[in-house]
Amino acid sequence: MLYKVAALVIGNGAYPGAELKNPTNDAEDFSKVLTGYGFSVTTLKDATRSEIDRAMKAFQASLASSDVGIFYFAGHGLQVGGQNYITAVDTDFSDETVLKYSSIPLNRLIESMERSNNNTNLIILDACRNNPYERAWHRSVEQSGLAPVYVPKGTLIAFATSPGQVALDGKGRNGTYTEALLRHIHTPDITVEETFKRVRKTLSAVTKGRQTSWEHTSLSGDFFFNVSLGKRIDGYGKHAIADKLFVVRPDIPGNDIIRDLRSHNWYVQNPAINALSPAAVQGIDKDTLFVIGRNVYQAACGGSTAASGFLANYSAKAVGYGAECANAILDGMLFEIFFNPKGEIRQQFKIGEFNVLFELQADPALSPSFDFISECLSLYGSRFYQIPGKNLKTSVDVVSDATDKGEHIIRGVYFAGIDVLRNTDDEQTELGLEPMRADALIERISEEMVIPLDLLAVSCAFPHDQKTRVLFPYGHTVSKG
Repeated sequence: MLYKVAALVIGNGAYPGAELKNPTNDAEDFSKVLTGYGFSVTTLKDATRSEIDRAMKAFQASLASSDVGIFYFAGHGLQVGGQNYITAVDTDFSDETVLKYSSIPLNRLIESMERSNNNTNLIILDACRNNPYERAWHRSVEQSGLAPVYVPKGTLIAFATSPGQVALDGKGRNGTYTEALLRHIHTPDITVEETFKRVRKTLSAVTKGRQTSWEHTSLSGDFFFNVSLGKRIDGYGKHAIADKLFVVRPDIPGNDIIRDLRSHNWYVQNPAINALSPAAVQGIDKDTLFVIGRNVYQAACGGSTAASGFLANYSAKAVGYGAECANAILDGMLFEIFFNPKGEIRQQFKIGEFNVLFELQADPALSPSFDFISECLSLYGSRFYQIPGKNLKTSVDVVSDATDKGEHIIRGVYFAGIDVLRNTDDEQTELGLEPMRADALIERISEEMVIPLDLLAVSCAFPHDQKTRVLFPYGHTVSKG
């Protein structure tokens, strides 16, 4: 999972005298998809006003600890006096005035999600159906559907129809709009905007142009419902994943190499690295190769010159090892960056040789290893700006002030429109400035954000070179909080 996501999904169909057959199915099916992606989902079906109120309060509270909020509603949605309302099954439709006080104003939802200060909010409304009470209200046809709305920064609102139009009920289990959404939401590695663009094309084709979905967005970052994953972490045994359990047995090929790599002695480690010839590697089992990879990376971070050279020249070595052996070793090296000897996600990633290792992502023969690590990290999406291994380009904007001496004081580092530069010591408000070269700053941003240099595009007002001097505030970081 790329993000920590909280979702509230509501499907109301049991309206007195105006029942809808699709919304409860829509809510059930959409919730199932979101849950399958590892999102935290609350689902209400045929909910009353008080039930929706309670759920919305809990939803707002959950947004404080989430990266993304998703609200989905299927049912009757109406506009009164240019304001939009989503309705409960006990909403009083007898006249427009009473309805306003027995339904939920859409603006209230939008404002509550805006106050959460998370990165991304999605509001999906399959709620633009024809108003069955319109005649009793003496309302004109032009007032059907929902009205245009204000969309705060970081928010996307998706409507089943364009403003002022009404949606069509589905002929099967789902409404026409949600059926199209369910068809495209599984497509991997496409942004949410592209997802809804495909929904619109399908909807237009199915309804022969009678219904056009519509979105209003102010998103500044990318959101993906589904990021594809490679092979599963269970490709290795528990003693390899939690390698503190791995017992060295000298009679098993490769175990002597692990023993020497664990010595923390360069004079012992370096010969062990040099012993990893193609003939030796091809006689070692997959779990042992994985643990060797973990220990090679650890040795490189500890200063072993042979281990550092092994990483730097790994593409060439991998050719001699063969695909399966080469990827097993690389799987272990990548795993060691992020996971401790217990097989748990590290509190502090072992980042010393991070960029050297991730340069290997350019080698197509080694791509299975990067699929592997992205899957391992998918459950920890809240720890990352972009999950390593997905090969996603990332843009960052650095804001600075120039000094009279030609230096540049770093004032902010923006990802998806949000300043991610933060003080790690709340008690220290007046901190000094750390001088560094501009190229060192870019490398620091890469390592703290855990984004490979070749996938990181940094926009700033100064050159990224060794001559340019920048001043970075002490006690600050751009790592994910």
